[in-house]
Amino acid sequence: MEKTKVRDLMRPVQDFARLSSGATLIEAVEALEKSQQDYLAGKAPQRILLVENEKGEIVGKLSPMDVVQGLEPNYSKIDNLKEMSRFGFSAETLNTMKDEYRLWEKPLSELCRKAYGVKIDSFVRLPAPDHMVAAEERMDKAFHRFVVGRHDSLFVQEGKQIVGLIRFSDVYQSIAETMRACPLAE
Repeated sequence: MEKTKVRDLMRPVQDFARLSSGATLIEAVEALEKSQQDYLAGKAPQRILLVENEKGEIVGKLSPMDVVQGLEPNYSKIDNLKEMSRFGFSAETLNTMKDEYRLWEKPLSELCRKAYGVKIDSFVRLPAPDHMVAAEERMDKAFHRFVVGRHDSLFVQEGKQIVGLIRFSDVYQSIAETMRACPLAE
């Protein structure tokens, strides 16, 4: 594994379903459902849905959590909510922020309007640097990013272009195979 490069375990962007960044929330929900159905039916090797801009460049990925977050635009005012909870901010502090930013005050009552009116480019963001790794990097850099960031996948870049994803499930499978191939210690 020491000589394994990220490129060796990545899956190219062509292997993933895609959605336009100009899609609406309802189109995103439908695309996520289709992706899930295709995966469960064995028609697709994964259920990850990539988001592409008008030039066909990958600008992110979409999950059901992103759709729910897209229903409440005020989340964009709170940077790094995930890190805040992970680094010890109490539930009380996070609840105070929820009240301060008036989160979830009326989004569910406006669900139908939002489903057809909100475009996903209003909340899908480019992946953060800790969510990316270069295709020619050694796998130890990817291991570190997976462990520290608790990511399920990392975007793989050549220069500034996203060319693939490396999934933790593929990395783990490779590690497990390597461990099983080790001779037993005497």
